Amino acid sequence: MTRPSMHGRWSPALVVAIAGSIVLAVIGLLFSRPDVVAMGLPVALWSALALGRGTSGVGVVPSVASRPSADGELLTAISVESDAEMVELVVVQSERRTRRAIVPGAGATVLARSRVLHSGPALPVQVSTRGLALDGAVLAAPSEIVRSRRQVAPSPRTVGMLPLPRRLTGLHGSHEGRRPGRGGDFREIHAFAPGDELRRVDWRATARMARRPGDLLVRRTHTLSDASVVIAMDTSEDLGAVVSSWGSGDFERSGVTSLDNAREAARGLAGAAIDAGDRVALHVLMHGGRSVRSGGGSRHLARLEAAIAATGQARDDAAFRRTPHVPHGSVVLVLSTFFQGAAAQTALMWRASGHRVVAIDVLPRLDRSRLTRPQLIGLRTVLAERENVFADLHGAGVDVVTWADDPSSALREIARARR
Repeated sequence: MTRPSMHGRWSPALVVAIAGSIVLAVIGLLFSRPDVVAMGLPVALWSALALGRGTSGVGVVPSVASRPSADGELLTAISVESDAEMVELVVVQSERRTRRAIVPGAGATVLARSRVLHSGPALPVQVSTRGLALDGAVLAAPSEIVRSRRQVAPSPRTVGMLPLPRRLTGLHGSHEGRRPGRGGDFREIHAFAPGDELRRVDWRATARMARRPGDLLVRRTHTLSDASVVIAMDTSEDLGAVVSSWGSGDFERSGVTSLDNAREAARGLAGAAIDAGDRVALHVLMHGGRSVRSGGGSRHLARLEAAIAATGQARDDAAFRRTPHVPHGSVVLVLSTFFQGAAAQTALMWRASGHRVVAIDVLPRLDRSRLTRPQLIGLRTVLAERENVFADLHGAGVDVVTWADDPSSALREIARARR
């Protein structure tokens, strides 16, 4: 961090003190009142001391550091480094509440607590400082704003069984494939051929079914394959459970939002797929959105969780980017509120390409209180349009799951229905 200028400026209080001491001295001399002159003497001495000190040595270097979070809170330590006698702190918490404090300039540390209301990118603390000397006679210029940025992980949620592609193309995993291999259920009894292992010889079948002496029969099984899972997140809007908060940007009173559900769903789905030995990729559908290539294992899951926690709402002027590349024979999980047609169109394109697609509705349960009658009519209209979108998805063979209900049961039924 660049160290700020150590020079400040005289405060208006010093000008008032000098003017006040002069006025008291003049009044005391004109009316022969030494007591009035004595009243202005301390102020004059303080002003002379301030002028003799100068305006140097009041620069401040603020810094912020994250502390381990307590239950429901983000803790941030604010430290100041300054030669000034006092430092004024202006702290903005959660981008809404502003607090001011005066602390000693020699290594003071303040602990700021911010409530955790939502997952994803958070800006719990913004700090600006300025140094003070001689009881405010010398003021430093305000420092640059220092921000503490955090990525709040969504709460874990167990999903269980996930739908599988209609055809598994992986070479290893925990799902039974259709090709001959090792590890799966019984496939057939076949004559021994070059490449077969001797330990696969079924001696009972050979003794019972061999036609000529020396013929061997081997027991063949299905191979175990992994699936390719793609999680696609639509971050074009972030709608809260309280409908009256839509468009206001007031996320303190919005309740659970659609992106809270989307991050929770993405983390749960990724964890379930990785636990099953599958490969998982993550794509944010908005332009400039982050992508994580397909992979498996605990380290890849940690990368996915970090990317999910860092995913926030896209800018208002952001547009959908090109359809991300999806490996052949994947199951694509599209997370969106489906108010805008772009996410549904992308899901239909993937379905037309032969992928298995599941549309996951992340809109929370809606609180319609405090809505006027025209607002209720407007809400019913947009919800009806959304139902038409779901009908088009159903007609194209896309399964629809509502995350606010019981997603585990719905996903299990879909997986069992199309095995």
